Amino acid sequence: MNSTRIVVTGGTGFIGTHVVGELAARDGVTVRLAGRRPAPDGLPGVEWIPAELTDTGSLHGICEDADVLIHLASKVSGTEESCRAVNATGTGALMAEAVRAGTPRVVQLSTTAVYGRGPHTGQDITALTPAPVSAASATRLAGEAHALRAGAVVLRAGLVLGAGDRWVVPALADLLKRVPGRWDGGAASLSVVDAPDLARLITAVALTPRPPGPSVFHAAHPRPVRIGDLVTALAEHGIVPAPADEDLSWERCLKEHAAHPGAVSERQFHLLAQDHWYRSDAIWERTGVDPGPGPLAGLAASADWYRTLLA
Repeated sequence: MNSTRIVVTGGTGFIGTHVVGELAARDGVTVRLAGRRPAPDGLPGVEWIPAELTDTGSLHGICEDADVLIHLASKVSGTEESCRAVNATGTGALMAEAVRAGTPRVVQLSTTAVYGRGPHTGQDITALTPAPVSAASATRLAGEAHALRAGAVVLRAGLVLGAGDRWVVPALADLLKRVPGRWDGGAASLSVVDAPDLARLITAVALTPRPPGPSVFHAAHPRPVRIGDLVTALAEHGIVPAPADEDLSWERCLKEHAAHPGAVSERQFHLLAQDHWYRSDAIWERTGVDPGPGPLAGLAASADWYRTLLA
């Protein structure tokens, strides 16, 4: 695809920053960043237009003459009303604008959190029924429906690591202080992806000559990561202290978690310390993208960022 014009929402957020950087490095691609904040300095071929998902009038015209819409903006916490305004109503208005403008390709980033409480152990899309338990996840699932009606490829990402992550590793650091030890033996398998790898995948879906949509795909590294291995790798990079050398039963973990209050809820603890992994090879194979060595290998590049954040 030559002279491809791509509209990106959420382009100044955690994952969006990586995606916009990946797009800006491609020849023949221009990026229209739609959002509340301007594009970062020093990125060639990136323009900014002010837009807000909760202000449907501001969305008019943002997809005009665009070849691709990449929708990354979402609200990941808050009241049901505030999440619905962004993730469902706002996404619906955005997709209606893409349809009105005749945008031929749409890519939306969603989350495997739409499946709710696990355990999940390697199931494919067809083997799972979404059962979201939070307002953010429920409204993001509602937003998926709007995107699919617009012909989108929806990518449900698992846990995302890398510079800009203010949830996964900070949550683990909080939990390691409150529940020191190997949670349930550290055996839980998780779907995880490094942010730069996810950005490469999103870019490939946007630019591949033969798009795989409308459909839903899991977007994590094909190989799951054991929580014990993730914590060990973080400790080896000096990001978190080494965990206590003790295997804790899940019942003991929950008792310790309840006895030592902190920022991470029991539901979130369950998400991080019990099996939540999903078969994710299909989209990498469909796009021909090499998923790389995996998210643990990517920690070397983001270790300084994490150490600064947690300090």
